[in-house]
Amino acid sequence: MPAYRIEIRVVPRRGILDPQGKAVADALHSLGFPEVTDVRVGRHVVVETRAASADEAQRRAAEMCERLLANPVTEDFEIEQVVEIAAVSAAAHG
Repeated sequence: MPAYRIEIRVVPRRGILDPQGKAVADALHSLGFPEVTDVRVGRHVVVETRAASADEAQRRAAEMCERLLANPVTEDFEIEQVVEIAAVSAAAHG
């Protein structure tokens, strides 16, 4: 069964208070970046897993997000990339 690396972005939902995002936005303003209108600070999650196909890996990653990796009340998630690990290794070496 192939192995996949899945990259997931989890961020606070718009309209939900994000104290870290506000602090970063305020700091950027004080450093001379007044054009910044919004900052949301989230996390980048990388999962390596085995699955029969990339579609199955993506579906299972969505289940992981819904059940554990993202709070469905306060956070949004996006599966940014699903890459077969063997393909990544071959590209890196060749």
